[in-house]
Amino acid sequence: MTKSKETNSAQEILCYHCGDICKDDSIYKEEKFFCCQSCRLVYEILDENGLCKYYELDEKPGITPSVRSKTKYEFLEDEQVKRQVLNFSDGNTGTVTFLIPQMHCSSCIWLLENMHRLDEGITYSRVDYPQKKVNIKFLEEKTSLKKIAELLDSLGYEPSINLDSTEKKIKSDHLKKLYYKIGVAGFAAGNIMLLSFPEYLGLEKLSDPEFHKLFGYLNLFLSLPVFFYSSSEYYISAYKGLKNKIINIDFPLFLGILVLFIRSLYEIILQTGAGYMDSMAGLVFLLLVGKLFQSKTYESMNFERTYKSYFPLSVTLIKSGVETTIPLSKLKIGDRILVRNNEIIPVDSILFRGDGNIDYSFVTGESAPVQKVLGEIIFAGGRQTGSLIELEVIKNVSQSYLTQLWNNDPFSKEKESSLQTFSNVISKYFTLITLILAIVGAAYWMPQSFDIALNVFTAILIVTCPCALALAIPFTFGNLMRIFGRNNFYIKNTFVIEYLSRIKSIVFDKTGTLTQNKKSEISFNGRELNEEELSMVKSLTRQSTHPLSRKLFDFLSDSAVKQVDKYAELTGKGISGYIGKNFIKLGSEEFIAESINTQENLINDNASRVYLRINETICGYFSVSNAYREGLKETISELDKDYELHLLSGDNESERYFLKSFFKDPLQMYFKQSPENKLKYIKVLQNEGQNVLMVGDGLNDAGALKQSDVGISISEDVSNFSPACDGILESEKFSKLPDILKVSKQSISIIIISFALSFIYNLLVLVIAFQGLLKPIIAAILMPVSSISVVLFSILLSNYSAKRRGFK
Repeated sequence: MTKSKETNSAQEILCYHCGDICKDDSIYKEEKFFCCQSCRLVYEILDENGLCKYYELDEKPGITPSVRSKTKYEFLEDEQVKRQVLNFSDGNTGTVTFLIPQMHCSSCIWLLENMHRLDEGITYSRVDYPQKKVNIKFLEEKTSLKKIAELLDSLGYEPSINLDSTEKKIKSDHLKKLYYKIGVAGFAAGNIMLLSFPEYLGLEKLSDPEFHKLFGYLNLFLSLPVFFYSSSEYYISAYKGLKNKIINIDFPLFLGILVLFIRSLYEIILQTGAGYMDSMAGLVFLLLVGKLFQSKTYESMNFERTYKSYFPLSVTLIKSGVETTIPLSKLKIGDRILVRNNEIIPVDSILFRGDGNIDYSFVTGESAPVQKVLGEIIFAGGRQTGSLIELEVIKNVSQSYLTQLWNNDPFSKEKESSLQTFSNVISKYFTLITLILAIVGAAYWMPQSFDIALNVFTAILIVTCPCALALAIPFTFGNLMRIFGRNNFYIKNTFVIEYLSRIKSIVFDKTGTLTQNKKSEISFNGRELNEEELSMVKSLTRQSTHPLSRKLFDFLSDSAVKQVDKYAELTGKGISGYIGKNFIKLGSEEFIAESINTQENLINDNASRVYLRINETICGYFSVSNAYREGLKETISELDKDYELHLLSGDNESERYFLKSFFKDPLQMYFKQSPENKLKYIKVLQNEGQNVLMVGDGLNDAGALKQSDVGISISEDVSNFSPACDGILESEKFSKLPDILKVSKQSISIIIISFALSFIYNLLVLVIAFQGLLKPIIAAILMPVSSISVVLFSILLSNYSAKRRGFK
């Protein structure tokens, strides 16, 4: 059999999998050679599963797997360890996140996201490349944590497993390395410039030639760590881009640094000149300082987003028999919390009291509820469906996990960012155009002066970088996201701001959105209820998160609480359950009984009615007057100038007349709307070409919030977070909605202005560089100045825009 050998010299055979040099040609398969049995094994695994596209995405993408011990991952079979490592497990489906430090290219991402083809127990895997993490969802009856870790290891991606704490993060040393590189470049640049003073002052002819020669070699010596260490990221990035047939934004910078170094090396060794080592070292130093500035600014935004009460949720805490609400961030291990029907479990807990009926669809995508018994662990992200349960907290709150839950695939909206697409296209072609212009400029000046040609070539490559273009979007949106967060409006991601700027129609829910939950007058119309019956009503409403249930529960504060069995809630209609031998129903007239005379419901009394039925007796109804939010009329009036407004309410039409004073078009007010009706209504608007904002209750309006282009949940002091929404606005800030929309629109103008100014700046610098008037060291100063200016401009202008609209 004839074996073809891929070589880079007559003696070397390269491994088909990882690209390392093979010791000999003894390990091969199908005319492909490997450096070790492990590399051949990985190839065979991929080949057998039809995954050899892995090798098409990147040349020699593999990593030589380590030699594994059969017992290396035995510890992952231990139940205590599994609980510590797993993000979630319901006995059928598990999710886990592994840190994969070896991840390095597009092939790695592709392979890790196709792990389901290697193990049928894996149903989903998603890579977070910046964090070097892979999130895996798997079926526990078909595979295990140990098998998944072994599979990753066999592919050369040994997972880094931290058992100290699931919250403890393995921090990247990227910034630490950046500081070292800046220190080396700054030290070298300062000393090279000091040794080059005779050149700057034109005194090189007056100094001893031997000193001139010595200073040149010292400059060369000082520049070596700058060239090989401080600027290494630019070489690596450019090399990886070229391997993938991409000219990225680091390629012109790499070329400029390389040209300066080679030219200087030539002049110093042959003693034909002093070289440009000062320019090269100064350039690298300034580039790295600019990169540090960008990193620190982004880090500060990211830190505030992730850790400082990102979710404005509260939980109901039981302490000494008293129920109180506290912010989620203050929850501690050992605390007892209450979770009502449809509420999200915010933290890993043990079921202490009640019947757990947990819907994990937010985590797994499967909506079938899982029954839990006393003492069982309930993982964060599940949703209780049924009567109220009491839990004991066993882990600290994971804000990062809740963030991941909020951005989970089942609740993502496949919208494209037109601005980001525009930025990516500009950056891609701008780099290529810059390279062409640099070559043209150098060719033009070459016949006249080699030195000027070199300056023109290097200056154009350095100064006309699209970094400023690429920075305008993330820094404008990121800064506004931070400002919104400080003002109690929390959004899922930065692109929600862009989507808000496109809105044409706004759909409002009424109860709990336009109305306040705490300011209501309540009376009962019907036969007088005794203390036992009032106690049953309070016990039933205690199970629900619906605004009317919360109002009734607070109203009956003096009544005792009883155990509720077989609790059920029909969204938009009512609640029911057994208390002892009595069957209680609370809700709309249709939910209680079809035979109720509903003529009086048409009276315009500005109140909602909650009917009560105990066993076979219809006792009457609670009249709950609706106190509308302060400034509602002004808020609606302001929005009506620019948007088409709609009202969808699950209540009856008793308040239609009153609401006409807010909503001018009576044809766009609809009552007795179920959650399904609301979702269909939004679909109709979208089919008419409208971009729709839905403002409603995070749980009862989950379907409509998800269907809308942007969904905003109004939050009171209860945990009504739903992953279906794109933003959470604290109820006290409802009147800021017009300002939020105005600022979002203005952010697009800020980005366009930043684009325009950056383009004009680059055009002017190009003209100057073409004239041969721009030296590389000046270009090195202008390049980060350009990027920093765009960042500062974006931040300052977005701050000004937000401040004008009353944001802190």
